[in-house]
Amino acid sequence: MIHPRYVIPSIISILGLCVGISSIKFALNSQFDYAVIAITIASIVDTMDGRIARLIKGTSKFGAELDSLIDFINFGVAPAITVYIWILKDLGNVGWLLVLFHSVACCLRLARFNLGTKIINEKWRENFFTGVPSPAGAGILLLPLILFLSDFASNYDYKKFSIIFVIASTFLMISKIPTYSLKGIKVSRPFLIFLLLLIAAYFGFLINYPFNTLLVTGCFYLFLIPISFVHFKIIKKRSSKTSDSLISEDFI
Repeated sequence: MIHPRYVIPSIISILGLCVGISSIKFALNSQFDYAVIAITIASIVDTMDGRIARLIKGTSKFGAELDSLIDFINFGVAPAITVYIWILKDLGNVGWLLVLFHSVACCLRLARFNLGTKIINEKWRENFFTGVPSPAGAGILLLPLILFLSDFASNYDYKKFSIIFVIASTFLMISKIPTYSLKGIKVSRPFLIFLLLLIAAYFGFLINYPFNTLLVTGCFYLFLIPISFVHFKIIKKRSSKTSDSLISEDFI
């Protein structure tokens, strides 16, 4: 009989899937605000299920494969179709081609991630993703729609914005640009309370000003990408020097 601790994370993942797919229904009803919120909730659930699985020691091969398939639907298919229904459908076949670009890129990115988790040799590399992860890729894709729904909306050319951000999300997901991973971050006890207060404040803003908060979050993440790239190069250079010195010592 399967122990409940292996089932709970999968149930959470499936709930996230239901929310993510519901974003398509909201988009079909022109409720794009609800569609964005649904995908946001799905991304929050995605960060929770893995942590809960590790916390209760309920990780499994089935859970990992299920999570990957759900990520493809929630962050590769649902946001692309949402943006297509919102504005890209006006471009005809070109608009649908852009949807396919994002979805295929997300699929390839997840396949590479599943392979990459098995071949990490250096511990410090666990602090970085190779390319933008699929939830962040979905967020980048949705930024023009989030801008449209926010208080910063204006008479922008959202169609051009959407084309640019679809191409950007596609490139960033399949690229080898190193981006920060929160999984490797460890918080010392004195800063734990401060971090919890910061998280509470963030969710307070997210609840009261959802689209403004998501817009700022998305822009901040884009700002972090070049910083993570430079940081990765610095650590890699230091690691190479350390390895070379150890080899020299062994040889001597």
